Amino acid sequence: MSPTLFQISHPVVPVLGETAAYPVRRIFCVGRNYAAHAREMGSDPTREAPCYFTKSADSVVPGGGPVPYPPGTANLHHEVELVVALGAPVFRANAATAAGAVFGHAVGLDLTRRDLQLAAKDLGQPWDLGKSFEFSAPVSPLRRAAAPVLAARIELAVNGTVRQSADVADMTWSVPEVIAHLSRFYHLGPGDLIFTGTPEGVGPVVPGDRIEARIDGIGELAVDITVG
Repeated sequence: MSPTLFQISHPVVPVLGETAAYPVRRIFCVGRNYAAHAREMGSDPTREAPCYFTKSADSVVPGGGPVPYPPGTANLHHEVELVVALGAPVFRANAATAAGAVFGHAVGLDLTRRDLQLAAKDLGQPWDLGKSFEFSAPVSPLRRAAAPVLAARIELAVNGTVRQSADVADMTWSVPEVIAHLSRFYHLGPGDLIFTGTPEGVGPVVPGDRIEARIDGIGELAVDITVG
């Protein structure tokens, strides 16, 4: 009997005003990139080198919409983030060169199984179960950009109540700095999304909750948490 061939489709994110979508290859995420969020998570917000984790590409929920409550957790948290999409190769770059690799930006949610993440941290284990799971990376349509965003209001509300509100300018490491630093370790390029960190105010959501996130000049993202 011949082996079964699986049809694997790569996730894509819509691009505003264009018919062609952006194919996602990899997702990198920056941890503790806002000082106030670092403090609320029990860390000392110093300007140490950025820390990273990844999500699988199939975590993407393009455009938002219904997201099922994930299995294995009793403490799902929202984290709104500026997402950067790369449109050119970048490796061992400085910040100025890295800035030229930006294709566009989007509003993203880094949904987190917080109980699993904290349990892993306590044991010195990787965060994979807490961070990388199906439907954990909703992303708004991408807006093309000629330069990286350095300042913009970023907000998230749950059921109409604002929980997170800050400015992208509050990031410890700016977009060009993050890209440049990450490019020391990876050959980055088209298809790579970078979630650049979340401001303070993260918290739990449950089935029936509606999450609305926005970044000025970038876009909006709405997610409804459904029964898993």
